[in-house]
Amino acid sequence: MEGIAQNIRQVESRIDAACSRSGRDRQDVTLIAVSKTKPVSMLMEAYDYGCRHFGENKVQELVDKYEQMPKDIKWHMIGHLQRNKVKYVVDKAYLIHGVDSLRLAEEISKEAIKKNIIAHILVEVNVAGEETKFGTSGEEALALVRKISDLPSIQVEGLMTIAPYVENPEKNREYFKSLYQLSVDISGT
Repeated sequence: MEGIAQNIRQVESRIDAACSRSGRDRQDVTLIAVSKTKPVSMLMEAYDYGCRHFGENKVQELVDKYEQMPKDIKWHMIGHLQRNKVKYVVDKAYLIHGVDSLRLAEEISKEAIKKNIIAHILVEVNVAGEETKFGTSGEEALALVRKISDLPSIQVEGLMTIAPYVENPEKNREYFKSLYQLSVDISGT
């Protein structure tokens, strides 16, 4: 258990330091243990150390682990979600990251209505405009959020992006600033 516990401690320490530098409240930051491809035994080590948020990028893995793990876990669907798989995950995911189209949101809404739940989502914005990444453009984000917000049984919790891979992470700061500004602009309308 020391390996996983040590990793969690190191990440928590880095989060604490980043919050301190930026003046953010540590309580506003959620650590999500990305558990894709890892066995349940390893997830249980993280759980025993206190992790309660886990992220999966494959629907089948989330469903399988959901059935095997304690029920107080908050599962995050962090991978690209295909419309034909929404029905399997909509009632298991605490938060669906990466909703990038109205068609996907409509499917989530339809399945959430069937299961009598509110599905919580993040709208994915491709701020960097990378062709290899999913997400709506920054210019289309406001219109998409408005349309999704009109759908029943779905709640937009915010925006998310995947920054490009770069050697120096500071180079990605501009993308996160753009996403933050877009979020402020959307909140103000």
